[in-house]
Amino acid sequence: MTPTTVIEIGRNALEIMLLISAPLFIAALVTGLLVSIFQAATQINEATLSFVPKLLVIFTTLVIAGPWMLTIMTDYMRRLYESIPGVIG
Repeated sequence: MTPTTVIEIGRNALEIMLLISAPLFIAALVTGLLVSIFQAATQINEATLSFVPKLLVIFTTLVIAGPWMLTIMTDYMRRLYESIPGVIG
């Protein structure tokens, strides 16, 4: 196993991680922004107000994007396991 192979495997793992986590991060970011705008407009300074909407939006995003995320992860793991003989030998 060469250092180039190790770097390529690590780079692919980071790309998959970012690809899978992007929908959740974007949903949380948009929800937090909307709640912050609502809080600024109504002058409600409650720290726990943003928690429940974010929780609901992330859960909904997981339900909608979960099968896609699982497919991406299983494809990556399948490719990784199939490449073991080529990496070792």
